[in-house]
Amino acid sequence: MRDLVDHLGVIRALIIRDMMVRFGRSHLGFIWTVLEPMILTAGVMLVWSLIHGATLHGVSVIAFVLTAYMPLTVWRHLTNPAIRILRNNGGMLYHFPVVPADIILGRLALEYLSTTAALAVVFFVIASVGLVKPPAEPGLMLLAWAMTGWFYAGQGMIIAALTEYWEPAERFIPPLNYLALPLSGVFFMVDWLPSYAQKLLLLNPAVHCFEMFRAGLFGESVATYYDGYYLAAWSLGLSIVGMAAIYRVRDHIQIQ
Repeated sequence: MRDLVDHLGVIRALIIRDMMVRFGRSHLGFIWTVLEPMILTAGVMLVWSLIHGATLHGVSVIAFVLTAYMPLTVWRHLTNPAIRILRNNGGMLYHFPVVPADIILGRLALEYLSTTAALAVVFFVIASVGLVKPPAEPGLMLLAWAMTGWFYAGQGMIIAALTEYWEPAERFIPPLNYLALPLSGVFFMVDWLPSYAQKLLLLNPAVHCFEMFRAGLFGESVATYYDGYYLAAWSLGLSIVGMAAIYRVRDHIQIQ
């Protein structure tokens, strides 16, 4: 129990350090982490509204884009910064209490908190002007957001370890993420697809993240397909593999 408390203290200190490094002492830095997804989401909403009109397959285009690009922001922020994170922060390992897991978990926690703040601001702004309705099932929507964070945090841990074990991995991860994008559920809902495609795509746990998030927002007014237990099993498996890889990675870190 004492070790857990000590590690939590180290992670908290690393989060504060990362905030100072990334945002400095200016509030504008943190505000930009909120503005970036807002600008991206607003731009996509405008383009999709011009192309598809107000609705797409009976779903509000603005609400659909919101449920697509906010979880996508979690995906980007929990996986991309994990590339070479230990190598870039290896100097922290000279401090005795700090272990690789602390560095990774601290950064993932900061990224998740910043994207959660972005979601809160984006949703409040859009809802306050009447562009989206309040969530039909807010508890489910929050659970989906938490599950999405868990799933992509597991991926982030594996990426962080993999890019230390095998240096060329950093060149393959961004292209693989782009290739996975069309199959993730960002650009479609499962109900829009033929049955054979639905069965295949539901094997992808990422699809369950987006479908579950949309189920929380739309409720029963829109058909959604997801399995929370399936997503949890994948998230747990990724977390176990990621933590095991991180536990053994220290000897492979090339400190810059």
